[in-house]
Amino acid sequence: MSVIYDRVALVGLGLIAGSMSLAMRENGLAGEVVGYARSADTRRIAQEIGLVDRVADDLAEAVAGADLVVLAVPVGAMGAIAAQIAPHLKPGAVVTDVGSVKQAVVEAVAPHIPQDVHFIPGHPLAGTEHSGPRSGFATLFVNRWWLLTPDEGADPEQVARLTRLIRGMGASVEIMDAARHDLVLAVTSHTPHLIAYTMVGVADHLKRVTQSEVVKYSAAGFRDFTRIAASDPVMWRDVFLQNKEAVLDILGRFAEELFVLQRAIRMEDGEHLQEYFTRTRAIRRGIIEAGQDTAAPDFGRSSAAEKPLAPPEE
Repeated sequence: MSVIYDRVALVGLGLIAGSMSLAMRENGLAGEVVGYARSADTRRIAQEIGLVDRVADDLAEAVAGADLVVLAVPVGAMGAIAAQIAPHLKPGAVVTDVGSVKQAVVEAVAPHIPQDVHFIPGHPLAGTEHSGPRSGFATLFVNRWWLLTPDEGADPEQVARLTRLIRGMGASVEIMDAARHDLVLAVTSHTPHLIAYTMVGVADHLKRVTQSEVVKYSAAGFRDFTRIAASDPVMWRDVFLQNKEAVLDILGRFAEELFVLQRAIRMEDGEHLQEYFTRTRAIRRGIIEAGQDTAAPDFGRSSAAEKPLAPPEE
């Protein structure tokens, strides 16, 4: 593939940014990839493992001359980062992000973006429970969706250019309204993560079940919950605070559904339970048919080196 951006600056060097760097360099999509992280230890590790072509010691140095700047930090920090990099952005550059909330990011970042710089918010629906500079791998985005939420005035040529980069990393791109994005992700990612955290918390507080029993007898459902709950706590704290309206809406709907199921169990309404489970089972088949997972479960038996797919990070 040909180079799409001569210089890409990654602000944040965790799973998503690291995977982007590896994918761009492996596929020849960027002339140079520059990385920056607030933590000196993260910068040191990134330098040691060759995660990027060059590690910058400060934000201004990282974004200077960059054709594409990617904000890969917790959504709660993006506004402050945007304010710091604004004076140093190259005219005509593109700024994007990888946050799993879009309306709050637009509101926090857009006011700081200079008029001669293009802001195209984005969100790759890919991730694992791992974080940090060592967690990335070049194939993370293959066959995954990457949602872009540009505003109505966005330059179509710049949106198309960013789309080419994303497709070059193996992902499929779809344009979506920011509000619609936040509602969809509240259903498909945010609320499921909150439920997973809650169930693990219930097990932690259930004194009648010892920790050793929880670990020893973990079945597939609870084990998957613990994998999800192992995700970056700072990132998820910000996700729930920044997308609170959509998450609270979906949580309310979830509580209503749960009440109906509670009543069916209490009343021993097996017919209702079977009909409900049959209907919801079809969602799983749809995910498999869409190529977003496999019908062959591994139940945690994949080798450590295989890096099994995990729910979106948001």
